[in-house]
Amino acid sequence: MSKKQKESLARILISAALLIAASLLPSEGWVRLAIFLVPYGIVGWDVLWKAVRNIAHGQVFDENFLMALATVGALVLGEYSEAVGVMLFYQVGELFQSVAVGRSRQSIAQLMDIRPDSANVLRDGTAVETDPEEVAVGEAILIRPGEKIPLDGVVREGSSALDTAALTGESIPRDIAVGDEVVSGCVNLTGVLTVEVTKPFGESTVAKILELVENAASKKAKAENFITKFARYYTPAVVIGAVLLAVIPPLFVGSWSEWIHRALIFLVISCPCALVISIPLSFFGGIGGASRQGVLVKGGNYLELLAKLETVVFDKTGTLTEGVFQLRALYPAEGVSESELLEAAALAECHSGHPIAQSLRRAYGREIDPDRVSNVTETPGQGVSAVVDGAQIHAGNEKLMAALGIAPDRGGDTGTVVYVARNGKYLGRAVIADGVKPSAPAAIAALKARGIRTVMLTGDSQAAAEAVAGSLGIDQVHAQLLPGDKVEQLETLLGTKSSKGTLAYVGDGVNDAPVLSRADIGIAMGAMGSDAALEAADIVLMDDDLTKLSAAMDISRKCLRIVRQNIVFALGIKALFLLLGAFGLASMWEAVFADVGVAVLAILNASRMLGKK
Repeated sequence: MSKKQKESLARILISAALLIAASLLPSEGWVRLAIFLVPYGIVGWDVLWKAVRNIAHGQVFDENFLMALATVGALVLGEYSEAVGVMLFYQVGELFQSVAVGRSRQSIAQLMDIRPDSANVLRDGTAVETDPEEVAVGEAILIRPGEKIPLDGVVREGSSALDTAALTGESIPRDIAVGDEVVSGCVNLTGVLTVEVTKPFGESTVAKILELVENAASKKAKAENFITKFARYYTPAVVIGAVLLAVIPPLFVGSWSEWIHRALIFLVISCPCALVISIPLSFFGGIGGASRQGVLVKGGNYLELLAKLETVVFDKTGTLTEGVFQLRALYPAEGVSESELLEAAALAECHSGHPIAQSLRRAYGREIDPDRVSNVTETPGQGVSAVVDGAQIHAGNEKLMAALGIAPDRGGDTGTVVYVARNGKYLGRAVIADGVKPSAPAAIAALKARGIRTVMLTGDSQAAAEAVAGSLGIDQVHAQLLPGDKVEQLETLLGTKSSKGTLAYVGDGVNDAPVLSRADIGIAMGAMGSDAALEAADIVLMDDDLTKLSAAMDISRKCLRIVRQNIVFALGIKALFLLLGAFGLASMWEAVFADVGVAVLAILNASRMLGKK
């Protein structure tokens, strides 16, 4: 418990002890009032002060006003023990709320703890401790074992393992070495690192994440907005109702004190704190629970939309697949070895920056002597030709082979095929493909198990798209799409979903910004803090693990269930006891239990969101 919570608990215990003592002491008149005013003042002074302060600022109708009006009224009527009891149990409920909210903030606080306090900048060969915001791009920083990485950068010296759990929820350390990129917020575990800063602090991963988390509370779900509007009209309505209850019946039947007492009970019961506290607490807990699993949800509104998910549309490259082209197979012609085929292709492509050419060179794995290659010519849309060791090598697609009068063999390959010829003679073909992410099959299976329709939109070839979709079990595929075509397809898919269902688009956040923005929910592959992903999406999967999507769905659905339960339960109990109070069938003590009891049960129910799922 915090210091403030401990002080509140002490006031409650002292007031309760004094209330018991005051009830046992024989006293009458002003002496009895003075005795009861001591525990009342101890436990309720802050409520009275808040009520007066809020009234002075024009904020009249809140729970502080209701509690002050009801308890002061009870004192005026001589119901001293009830007045102290109402205030006492109200403060018990407030303390319980404070503890519950504190628990819900723990996961967010852990995330906020990723902000580094300082950075060790290497200046004139000496490590100088300074504020991360004062470090310039290009400067080198020293990071010792156990320290947080303060800024994004590239490792220039050293190797180590990084704890990325605060950003990704992943418990397995990530090994890094010279040339690897590191992001702020991770913890250096083993070796000493020298890192060249690539971004100022304001643009670093940790700064962007903290900004998103801090702003998440401002993006309220519909249920939260409903409660805010409800409380705005509900509280004045019940105050007016209480005044009418205190004034109108006595005009016809008399018994002013009896009806004023009923009106005060009516006010105590009417306090809307159960809804005002528990609904935001549910969404806050849901956002915190998602963050523990490496899913950054930018607001309660997106958590609510996620619970109604009906269709998930995926980009292919970089989302369902690794986004890295690799040599998958070699098919040499008769009398040609695989190594001979690969060497000819790699040397011919040695000057190309195309990803396919890079994948061939990686597969070759040996240093290429540029003196062996000359007269390199690249034909757009076909391939390259070069003189390698005095022989004319051609490497490209079927169009290039057709121009040479060569009819290559076809094997129904899924992927990009590079055909190779030497001096007009066919050498064979190399198949380049992008591999499916390890998490993709389980992620698609989990979505389908939850009744979600899955769709793929890609600019890749129809054959490559259908091969990936078939291996994953995706329901619908649209291939060979330009960015504008993707938006058109998404519009069509939005028109086919139900009115209450939502559609999410999952992409890498770099070239999918228009589609991410148009979908009901944009979900980006965070790659531990990709700038485009953090800015374009509503939800970010910080470690690119697609299985986290179904986990976030479970959290959102549980959150909405708890919110609905609390709304129905709180309004139902309130309505029942308001009627009982109006007809004189509920005492002040029952009113207290109706108010505080409903609030405590609603908060307990909302606190279930603090669990893992």
